[in-house]
Amino acid sequence: MQPNSFLYKSIVGACFSMLCLLQSTQAQGISEFQKEYQLNIRQSASPIKVDGVLNEACWANSEVASNFKKKYPNDIGEAKRKTEVRFTFDDKNIYFACKVFDSGNYISTSLKRDAGHDGNDGIGIILDPLNQKSNGFFFVVSALNVQSEDQVSSNGNQPSWSWDTKWTSATKDYGDYWVAEMMIPFKSIRFDPKQKFWGINFLRMDAKNNEYSTWAKVPQNFRSYGLGYMGVLNWENAPPKNSKNIIFLPYITGNTTEDREQVTPTNGASLITKGSAGFDAKVALNSSLNVDLTVNPDFSQVEADQQVTNLTRFSIFLPEKRNFFIENSDLFSNFGIPPVRPFYSRSIGLNKAGEKIPILFGARLSGNLTPRIRIGAMDMQTGRQGDYSPENFSAITLQKRVFDQSVIRAYFLNRENYISAAEEKKNPLDRYGRNAGIDYNYTKPDGTAGAWISYHQSIKATINSLDSYVDAGFSSNKRNYAYVFEVGNIGKNFYTDMGYVERINNYDALKDTTIRVGYKNIYAQASYKTTPLKGQIGKFELTVEQYAVFNPNNSLNQADFSLSANADYKNTSILKLELSNTNLNLLYPTSITGATPLPAINYNYSQLQLVYYSDMRKPFGWNADMTYGQFYNGMVSGASVGIQWRNQPHLKLAMRAEFNNIVLPSPYGSTNLLLIAPRLEWNFNTQLFWSTFVQYNTQSNNFNINSRLQYRFKPMSDFFLVYTDNYFTDPLFKNKNRALVFKFSYWFNL
Repeated sequence: MQPNSFLYKSIVGACFSMLCLLQSTQAQGISEFQKEYQLNIRQSASPIKVDGVLNEACWANSEVASNFKKKYPNDIGEAKRKTEVRFTFDDKNIYFACKVFDSGNYISTSLKRDAGHDGNDGIGIILDPLNQKSNGFFFVVSALNVQSEDQVSSNGNQPSWSWDTKWTSATKDYGDYWVAEMMIPFKSIRFDPKQKFWGINFLRMDAKNNEYSTWAKVPQNFRSYGLGYMGVLNWENAPPKNSKNIIFLPYITGNTTEDREQVTPTNGASLITKGSAGFDAKVALNSSLNVDLTVNPDFSQVEADQQVTNLTRFSIFLPEKRNFFIENSDLFSNFGIPPVRPFYSRSIGLNKAGEKIPILFGARLSGNLTPRIRIGAMDMQTGRQGDYSPENFSAITLQKRVFDQSVIRAYFLNRENYISAAEEKKNPLDRYGRNAGIDYNYTKPDGTAGAWISYHQSIKATINSLDSYVDAGFSSNKRNYAYVFEVGNIGKNFYTDMGYVERINNYDALKDTTIRVGYKNIYAQASYKTTPLKGQIGKFELTVEQYAVFNPNNSLNQADFSLSANADYKNTSILKLELSNTNLNLLYPTSITGATPLPAINYNYSQLQLVYYSDMRKPFGWNADMTYGQFYNGMVSGASVGIQWRNQPHLKLAMRAEFNNIVLPSPYGSTNLLLIAPRLEWNFNTQLFWSTFVQYNTQSNNFNINSRLQYRFKPMSDFFLVYTDNYFTDPLFKNKNRALVFKFSYWFNL
């Protein structure tokens, strides 16, 4: 029997047993809030042409959602401009017709798909087909027919617009109003055909007036696309059940690469040209549960990460951009808190240096078993590359909704590394890594308060102690006041082979080694916010925040305190002032400048930061961020500036520049860190896009050029042509590598 196998089997069994005991489902119904916001949908008796012309008879007979309520900059009264939304369905699709009263000269930041909803004149549809306030869909179309879509969940995270599905829209300008007509196939969303009550809301973005409004009133302290305050769409008859739903997305790709980092006197750089093919597929087991399959996936079209300057001692958490991992990603990725995530999908297909490792194939099951039980299961197999052995990553999670918005969740993760017996004997920790956990999240029915508690266990060969992580906390989100309090304890042997844990790995710069140290933490945040009706300020917020980390013996490791004031002006400009203090008992010598490492002693330093964003609705906008103060036993001064110019909606030019000057006393050295990142986007139309960006970063000694042409010749079917080039900043313009890649993919609905 493998070490700890009984332990992890017991944990998983307990988690699943607890969920099974709670499998009773709630009878279909609507909340008290939804009784005020009800709509009835009727089936269309005639075909509908999605063209922005509402001449079909069904639109005259449809109910109308109107009288939108203000959401931002305050939630008092009705919207300045009128909005009407009609809706109907047929055997295959649900349709929306939005009549949006406006004065022309629409603000549209881009014609590129997934431009999002912020800063644009547009309309959004939020759907919760299970009416459980746990997960739903957000469809947005701008006045110029730019589509964006994403999944939303009860955690309230901002949309990343990385999730894609197939739907159709058309807009038409009528002078004093514009019309958006939308067709969303039932195949493109997940629902229970027995569920006759869908959560629904509509969001109007009026960028010219800097106003957001919703049909069902959403309090100002919640996100406009949140699932806690939804109206209800009543189906007289159950929505049509799809007999089959299979999506097949094959691709072919080819690339030419040149790698100069491996050049030796006897081995010059050479061009390597190769091609590949693979596919993604999505098979719906029912209307709310689907299987995703991928064979030899290729993510060459995924945009490179935005580089940042890192002044901390720890690695940075980067967002997932690969589409295969996006749908229902909250099932896996929301365990823990932001500094401690047992599951981090970027650990799959990338090594510790961030280099690509080939993924051979993968499968994922996700969706709803019942309206109140969600499931997620994943299995991914990587191949061998150089000294990197093949690995298998698997994960399973169950989520059971209890009461109104509360949730019990459990997970089990497993990474298997196919190393040799000799390699395993040399380092038994490399053979496998497993994690299991369970948590309970309580949310008050109106969403204004919550609490959580969680337990996480890691399983590693030869490890029998200090291998768990526990976390608990509570929060409140009232109209004018909000607070969060959280405590956690993580053992030094809590390994997360498929996850991300901040600060557990500590680098000793003198010994050139990494030491694992567990820690305890306390986090507290309190804020006061107000939305003045008069004056230029739309929202003012005052926030105090404290994050303290303690060593296993309860001595202080680090305490960060900050006090900030933030003003959102009614013309969309933002001003923020923050004062922060850090009290750090450094455990191991660390090098900040590359000179003599700083000694492991106590440091106490304070900094002042000023941030400003101009009115971003205008063709020319800018922002600035200035920092000045102490840094360890020296000083730091930093400034970043961003400028943006739009000849909307086709051309967008942007530049981001950041400079940090660190001055430490001798012999600890000084350094200047420079990051320059210009960007150009040209949107020929809503199908053809070209973007080029450059990133010059002295901290990572990398000068990157990335240029990407995308042609969406059919919905969800694309041709990409990508050129990337990497150089050193020191020695300047010495080439590392370059590549030219094309990718062709075609979306089949079977």
